[in-house]
Amino acid sequence: MTPGPIYLDHNATTPPSAAVVDAMLSHMTRTWANASSQHEAGQAARVALGQARARVARMLNCRPNEVVFTSGATEANHMALRGAVGFNGRGALVASAGEHAGVLKLLSQLQADAVPVARIGLRADGQLDLDQARALISDAVSLVSVMAANNETGVLMPIGELARLAHAAGALLHVDATQLVGKLPFDFAASGADLVSVSAHKFHGPKGIGALLVRQGLNWPALFPGAQERGRRAGTENLPGVAGFAAAAEALTLSPEVWLARASGMAHLRDRLEAGLQRALPGVVVYGATAPRLPNTSYLRVGRLHADQVLAQLDRLGVMASSGSACSAGGLAASPVLTAMGVPRDEAVCAVRFSLSADTTASEVDHVLSHLPGALMPLMAASDPVSPPGVFA
Repeated sequence: MTPGPIYLDHNATTPPSAAVVDAMLSHMTRTWANASSQHEAGQAARVALGQARARVARMLNCRPNEVVFTSGATEANHMALRGAVGFNGRGALVASAGEHAGVLKLLSQLQADAVPVARIGLRADGQLDLDQARALISDAVSLVSVMAANNETGVLMPIGELARLAHAAGALLHVDATQLVGKLPFDFAASGADLVSVSAHKFHGPKGIGALLVRQGLNWPALFPGAQERGRRAGTENLPGVAGFAAAAEALTLSPEVWLARASGMAHLRDRLEAGLQRALPGVVVYGATAPRLPNTSYLRVGRLHADQVLAQLDRLGVMASSGSACSAGGLAASPVLTAMGVPRDEAVCAVRFSLSADTTASEVDHVLSHLPGALMPLMAASDPVSPPGVFA
């Protein structure tokens, strides 16, 4: 008997919290004026905008004037990467080969426009190849761009070392922290990054609102020139979205002890899920398991069962997860992350991602463990021979 829908796809998006919805509704009904207007209602909106900015800055440990509100991490990434072309007289970009698909497409577009772009490879365990990074980051590079945590494997990237390499070469570091924020604490001041992208809907905030953090003193070019956001991003501010972002951020302004408990709880359930599946099914391979990774993320395949087969059974069981593969006009494409890790295509299209939250319960994980193996075993018996169980390292 299904206990109700079980949502294990939190890396894709998260449900907005009650506090976020309340904050947004309040500003939609009470503080709805344009924050650029000089009348009383406009100035009340302006004050609310400043207060929300300060709450977001507190969670990320940055200055309020370093927060540039955007429509989300995609816009923030575009602002960072496009702004870097020609910045300080340099034009070359360096990024990881395992970035989010949207960033990889942007990099390909910039390359087509004659921007020099180099990609740092991934090791078999999903971590960045630092030897390659050292070879690629030169005095011709304007910006190094990398995820803080991979959205598929959850593998954490060596941000501190990249910051040292970039700055030693006179380059800047952009960090896409979209997947990290909400699962682990993030400290902009201590990170070494010059630019950081964040999206509120990844940690129980609303969709359509995010930020680019721009280190103070860095005169970064605007993607949309205009008067708002200190001249760094045009357009009437989305105050309800910003208020929702701030409410979500405030819920994550936690003590180190609380962060540790949250992370430990998620990691315990993730490990319980992986170990249970490996005991019950042959050929379960977990990608990135030997590297430091997010506490909530498990990216695995079950033998040679296609991801769509596994997801169909999960859906029948009332469990929501996702695949690392993407459909396109040319057919099913393997995950670029797994490809960069050296995983063959016929295995990469089998990968399924489970992403938990701090609200995920042991009973939800146990429901998967109790029912999924029985649903998959008949499919496995009819499929090709499976790989041995283990991790991909």
